[in-house]
Amino acid sequence: MKKHLQSDSSQSTESEVAQPNEDSTSSQIEIPNLKEWESFGAKPYYANGEYCFIREVAYDLDFRHGKYRLGELLPVMEEWQASGVEHPLSAKGHHASDLFFFDTETTGLSGGTGTTIFLLGYARVLKDKVIVRQHLLPGPGNEVALYQSFLEEVDYTTLVTYNGKAFDWPQVRTRHTLIREHVPKLPSFGHYDLLHASRRLWKSKMESVRLANVEKEILGIQRKDDVPGFLAPMIYFDFVKTHEMQGIKGVLKHNEWDVLTLITLYAHLSKLLLVRNKERNKEEEYEVGRWYDALGEKAAAATIYKNILDSSWEATFKLGMMKKQEQNYEEAKRLFLQCYQHDDNLQKEEAGIELAKILEHRDKDLSLALFYTQKSMDFYMEKNKGFLKNKPSILADFEKRMKRLQRKLNK
Repeated sequence: MKKHLQSDSSQSTESEVAQPNEDSTSSQIEIPNLKEWESFGAKPYYANGEYCFIREVAYDLDFRHGKYRLGELLPVMEEWQASGVEHPLSAKGHHASDLFFFDTETTGLSGGTGTTIFLLGYARVLKDKVIVRQHLLPGPGNEVALYQSFLEEVDYTTLVTYNGKAFDWPQVRTRHTLIREHVPKLPSFGHYDLLHASRRLWKSKMESVRLANVEKEILGIQRKDDVPGFLAPMIYFDFVKTHEMQGIKGVLKHNEWDVLTLITLYAHLSKLLLVRNKERNKEEEYEVGRWYDALGEKAAAATIYKNILDSSWEATFKLGMMKKQEQNYEEAKRLFLQCYQHDDNLQKEEAGIELAKILEHRDKDLSLALFYTQKSMDFYMEKNKGFLKNKPSILADFEKRMKRLQRKLNK
């Protein structure tokens, strides 16, 4: 931690005087290290006798952040426009500049009124560049200036965050409530929370889907000399007390990289979600298909399931259920049989029973239906040996089906 908090002996510690703008009080505001802030790209913003800093950084679209260039978002947006499916992360109807890649730094992770947001960071992707803008709270008593500067020109359509639905934006609303009489209203936003997509696609692959892990393992981003996120509150408190610049500059850079990561992560997730994409691995293929299936986009789900029928018994079973719902029983029967025979299938009883249902009720092949019911029951009992007392209803269903089939055969 010391390397992030140590003082720079060459740094000026003298306070400088800045003249407030016309909307502020007439008294002068003393800002420590103003020249150094300006050399770092940050300028003071004044409101209601308070001030905050606004820092702005521009990136070229060819700037590479991990495996992607920032500009790769633009063709992805065009592909969404041509997409015929509905999805929570679809950008159809939006321009790239509508997306508001947003992240905060706070004094704690618990949320509520006891936690203060001290840094609001966001990025916009324009036709020729990417703009990152950050609003920094220089200390307690300046939140009116912070939120006034943030809200007065916000014209974005859709938030893109990582856990922003549960933390970042609710925290913004909480802090805004305390000063709402002095600042503009919070705008209404659509919201893409990329944490939920990451969990769906990679929870079985990764020990944790924290943004830092997704960056490294999925996006190929390697940060150098980064301030660990858990140190940010401590560094901020030190900055408020001492006005030391080195540590807080590191926190600003950390936040800057976070919002750039949101751009590349949204581009990456979008590519995986576009139905005709060829870059998904087997696990991603199944999870994307399952997601579209749950959303009612059956045609998209079926297209994706078909790509992995030979390697995924789960996809085979799901497609079989879809064909059954369509009353395409011959195709459903073929898929259930394929699923049942798959070497890796640890839930053969599910496919076996679905197969037995079709054989009994559609094909009237009672002997074969009884065969697959018995096989499914045997498999289930072997798999759950020692736990059957806890699952009497499932065993009862097997036995009921067996007795019914035997009764029909004996007639």
